[in-house]
Amino acid sequence: MSPISLETEDHLRDADFNKIMHGKSAEEKNSFLAILKKDTVSQKAAVDEYFRHWDDRKASDETQQDRDDRKAQYATLTRHYYNLATDLYEYGWAQSFHFCRFAPREPFLQAIARHEHYLALKMGLRDGMKVLDVGCGVGGPAREIAKFAGVDITGLNNNDYQIERATSYAAKEGMSDRLRFVKGDFMQMSFPENTFDAVYAIEATVHAPSLEGVYSQIFRALRPGGVFGVYEWLMCEKYDNNNPRHREIRIGIEQGDGISNMVKITEALEAIKAAGFELEYHEDLATRPDVAPWYYPLAGDFKHMSSLGDFFTILRMTKIGRGLIHRLLGSLEMIKLAPHGTQKTADSLAWAADSLVAGGKEGLFTPMYLMVARKPPS
Repeated sequence: MSPISLETEDHLRDADFNKIMHGKSAEEKNSFLAILKKDTVSQKAAVDEYFRHWDDRKASDETQQDRDDRKAQYATLTRHYYNLATDLYEYGWAQSFHFCRFAPREPFLQAIARHEHYLALKMGLRDGMKVLDVGCGVGGPAREIAKFAGVDITGLNNNDYQIERATSYAAKEGMSDRLRFVKGDFMQMSFPENTFDAVYAIEATVHAPSLEGVYSQIFRALRPGGVFGVYEWLMCEKYDNNNPRHREIRIGIEQGDGISNMVKITEALEAIKAAGFELEYHEDLATRPDVAPWYYPLAGDFKHMSSLGDFFTILRMTKIGRGLIHRLLGSLEMIKLAPHGTQKTADSLAWAADSLVAGGKEGLFTPMYLMVARKPPS
């Protein structure tokens, strides 16, 4: 593995920024109202810092130096992305920030939960295990897996706002004794060696500048014989970086999802083995012959809707839904009710959605490459 330059952590700086930008919005039950409660000046700083990696740059002009620059700023890029996008995710999607497969007549949130249950099942999680969730978001999967498997979970996150929301949700569900959420960079974890019985990551380690680097940190934190399960975002082997269409799709996904550098499936398989793991199982679940593709909600495709409760989730992803949100946020910014950059962030998420759908339809991208691996017994 080539040496990766890690960012210097500054938890005090991040906590101060979080306090100024988000204030008490972490306690807001309505995620749309939380969007409107941000500090304008600090939100603009986050917008400027995040989008400087993408503004005024065409996919055709991307250089290896551009990718290296993003990787060098991986932690800042990811942290500010979620400063900007977390409330929009909760409003438009769910408290579990991931995709899933769909069974016949299966409602959206049920499918999301089943995807989490499936990972716990494949890993063999069971009562009393001490588990690490790498890149835990606002704690949706951690709460579900803790209930399903009876495990105690520590969620690791480099975004203070998400930690506050995850902690608040756990308390509201009476799960504070089984869930805790801590600040940290998954490229330089502070946990002692051999701490956890199991570690999982759900569409989170894609934010790492090096998969071998983050997998090596996970390996160190696992006890001998411990299991690691991951749903990884990867470009498929069909992806050709010299193909302009392919590159445009990759960059659209990266910009709209806070990713510094996505890699192919073969590189992920090599990385998990290089980290020291024994790979027990791997499969691209996106290639299963399901009744509906994983991306159908993003495509705003009502023909696959199986529950009236999913109507508004899908409606928000249609051209009409996105257009309404675009105009609403623009109007709210104009009259100073929404902070500067809210509309730009939502538009970036919409571009990412189009790129994700295209990547899925064209067989260039998967958000659910499942790998289950084990740290050898001592």
